[in-house]
Amino acid sequence: MGQIKVILVDDHEMVRLGLKSFLDLQADIDVIGEASDGQEGIALALELKPDVVVMDLVMPEMDGVEATLEILKEWKAANILVLTSYLDNEKIYPVIEAGAKGYMLKTSSAAEILNAIRKVSKGELAIETEVDAKIRDHRNNPDLHEDLTARERDILKLLAKGYDNQTIADQLFISLKTVKTHVSNILSKLQVDDRTQAVVYAFQHHLVPQDEI
Repeated sequence: MGQIKVILVDDHEMVRLGLKSFLDLQADIDVIGEASDGQEGIALALELKPDVVVMDLVMPEMDGVEATLEILKEWKAANILVLTSYLDNEKIYPVIEAGAKGYMLKTSSAAEILNAIRKVSKGELAIETEVDAKIRDHRNNPDLHEDLTARERDILKLLAKGYDNQTIADQLFISLKTVKTHVSNILSKLQVDDRTQAVVYAFQHHLVPQDEI
């Protein structure tokens, strides 16, 4: 069997250097390319078609979540292994649901990361134990806000700022009737009785960053 061809996508040069040095010591792994952000990662993955794309999530220009989605949209057979420090739900679920084969933490042991790369290269799943537990819990107890559309999320943020329906309509350049329909849908999907409860839900689930209020 030939070597496992890998590209590394991470905005921290020292992280890439450390990973490359370590992986190059493995007889069955060859690091064939590096990228410092998601946009570069997409181009490199589609050009080189490696066996595994090791993808960080939080990067400038374009983050790993969006890069993963774009790669898998263009190349459905891509084997993407997320390697990150983040356990945030909003980062885990999009990449896993999109089809990433692995999700490991940078605190994982060297042996665990190697095992994950080898499994992912064969199209097998490699999910860090703590991440796997969160995914299982999420699937058993899905968040109500997952059904919100992008427009409904925008309106929820404006509700959190205290805007009334007319102001929201003016801000988003849509009709007052449309806003009322969206607000009604938001209340229904979140299973709450009024706007105040919807805003409380949004804060509790970190849907509205504090710096946007």
